[in-house]
Amino acid sequence: MIKGIGIDLIELDRIAQSLKNSDRLAKRVLTENELEIFYSFPLETRKVEFLAGRFAAKEAFAKAVGSGIGKLSFQDMEILPQEGNAPVFRATGYQHNRIFISITHSRDYAAAQVVIEADNTMHN
Repeated sequence: MIKGIGIDLIELDRIAQSLKNSDRLAKRVLTENELEIFYSFPLETRKVEFLAGRFAAKEAFAKAVGSGIGKLSFQDMEILPQEGNAPVFRATGYQHNRIFISITHSRDYAAAQVVIEADNTMHN
């Protein structure tokens, strides 16, 4: 059973401008594991895409949950690549849910969609 659906879109320019000043946004949005991946990219454009995609995905998750960022921390959500580089979303307190995620980039935008499915084996 679907518990929530969320989507978010962000301009890459906004992220690029923020990164020109400092990496504060990256440290706020990304977990330690995600930061390790972020810092491994040699090209600034790839760093922007990565951070924007993670930002959009975490915002989309918060929308799917219905709480928004604020009640959820960016640090409570993590998106790491699995086999074939497909992103896998994990969130504290949502281990008993299946979380489907899609992240995409264009020249100007990053977008993400999240679907949260309740675990049918859970009995309430």
